[in-house]
Amino acid sequence: MFITGYAMMAGAAERLVLGYDSFGNVCGRKNTPVKGAPLSGQDMTNKKYVFFLNPCSLEMQSFKSSSLSLCVSSCPEEQLNSLEDLQSFARENGSCLCVYNLNISSYTLNPKAAELCPTLPVPPSKSFPLFNRCVPQNPECYSKYASVLISMVNEMDVFHQILSGILAGRDTVIGLSVLALAFSFTLVLAFRFIRTVLVHTLIALVVFGLLFLSGVLWWLYYDYRNDPSTELETEKENEKFLLGYAIFSTIVTVVLLSLILVLRKQLQFTVRLFRIVGKIIGRIPFLLFQPLWTFLILLMFWVFWVAVLLSLGTAGTAQTTSGGQVEYRALSGICYMAWYHFVGLIWTSEFILACQQMTIAGAVVTCYFNRNKNSPPLHPILSSISVLFCYHLGTAVKGSFLITILRIPRIVLFYLYNILKQKENACAKCLFKCCFCCFWCQESCLRYLNQHAYTTAAINGTNFCTSARDAVFILANNSAKLTSISCFGDFILFLGKVFVVCFTVFGGLMAFNYHRELQAWVVPLLLVGFFAYLMSHSFLSVFEVTMDATFLCFAVDMETNDGSAEKPYFMDQELLTFVSQSNKITEGQKHRHMRSFQDNEDGTELQPMT
Repeated sequence: MFITGYAMMAGAAERLVLGYDSFGNVCGRKNTPVKGAPLSGQDMTNKKYVFFLNPCSLEMQSFKSSSLSLCVSSCPEEQLNSLEDLQSFARENGSCLCVYNLNISSYTLNPKAAELCPTLPVPPSKSFPLFNRCVPQNPECYSKYASVLISMVNEMDVFHQILSGILAGRDTVIGLSVLALAFSFTLVLAFRFIRTVLVHTLIALVVFGLLFLSGVLWWLYYDYRNDPSTELETEKENEKFLLGYAIFSTIVTVVLLSLILVLRKQLQFTVRLFRIVGKIIGRIPFLLFQPLWTFLILLMFWVFWVAVLLSLGTAGTAQTTSGGQVEYRALSGICYMAWYHFVGLIWTSEFILACQQMTIAGAVVTCYFNRNKNSPPLHPILSSISVLFCYHLGTAVKGSFLITILRIPRIVLFYLYNILKQKENACAKCLFKCCFCCFWCQESCLRYLNQHAYTTAAINGTNFCTSARDAVFILANNSAKLTSISCFGDFILFLGKVFVVCFTVFGGLMAFNYHRELQAWVVPLLLVGFFAYLMSHSFLSVFEVTMDATFLCFAVDMETNDGSAEKPYFMDQELLTFVSQSNKITEGQKHRHMRSFQDNEDGTELQPMT
């Protein structure tokens, strides 16, 4: 909250979006005066473009232009050769190209007009939509202007490049997020009425999407690498990121294709599993809409987070210089606040997802431990939400905080890796990659434990630590029964998430590839992929949490009841039959492997020489 208040008070995202003149006025809005700058505080609502008085001789030093800049209502589309032309242009178009305190009628009379007006001749220019600048169209002048702009963008730090990329592609990012939402909701409805044909169709689409996405990434990398017009540092960064994306996508494709080949014989088993989960969700139909509220909350938080980030990136103090001009100097410690703000993004997003998991788990537990299956309890979701807010908010906070704690070292290692990647040290690179893998494995295990801890907390009403301990004991005692059942369902759900991310990222590649210039679009693309995964995880976690919660309730039911008249099971006969048959299949596979292993040992026995 402190960073939010500070960013809103000290920041001004409009300067980054709209641009500003040399006197501290933001173009396209009404401004407040700056002390010591008499030309500040003007109403620039109708003046949306930044015009440089000497665009053909620009020089940038520490992001400060050597030429005066003004806010104008329109850019001169024809060359202006004299002060009379400037005067006529101002009267006809209402766009004054001289300093604000010089009256239009004084353009040809004031002896200092040559200093207060643009250098003659004024080349024709057009408005540049990304930065709202009047860009000269004269070839010689444009080349000088572009070279200065390129050097300025290349000198920007990564933080401001990311902000520029997000701002330039904000409409595309929003559109791709809506596309990911549509894909996720369609998959949820499809899994609700899953059939064998649908599983085969999903696997075929995932295989096609992975192969197609990998091919497109390699093609774009080849296109960037062989493009002779690549001058911007951001374009070179795009090329490096594309190579990394292509390699990662290829590795993921090979691994998933291998797993699909190995697990292809378990598809019918997976269909039966989802039918049971769909039957449980059918008793709580509003459970399918729970991710929609989660997505809306996440969307509002992400919009809020990006707004704070933009304000934080433009936080600076206005200082007057000679001639009444204004400079904005960045405040110290902004980068540290940005990193803390990023940690807040992870923690809050994980907390929202944890609340959704606890809500779903609570509703499933309420319906499972109901004796009369034909008469389910009224409003199980509202009951679960009320229990969450009254008793288990601390449980969700602790679980999400542990995930964040494990992610922070990965972020720090990634930051150090980018700093030290210029040094060719194979041992250090190997050590970094091993640490990445170690922290990723720990995070995956912790997510699995957290999900079962939330279900145990919903069953027993205990705190997070006690619930996590009980969940570990239950999983240890029933690992042979539960692991073989849930792994196939989790794999199909993971393929669904891959499907959403693949086709969303592909849409982002096609959209961002048309706007290569002056933006590091690979960073917004990574952000789109992250948002798409969160959306798909938020929606498909309905089935994931329902499945895990059901089988954890099954394990607790088996431990506390024996099926007798005094202690009858809460489960229905279909679930009991399914678990028994799946365990028999697993045991049969183990016996076949053991028999094959023994036969091989007998067949390789050494015989005496004759």
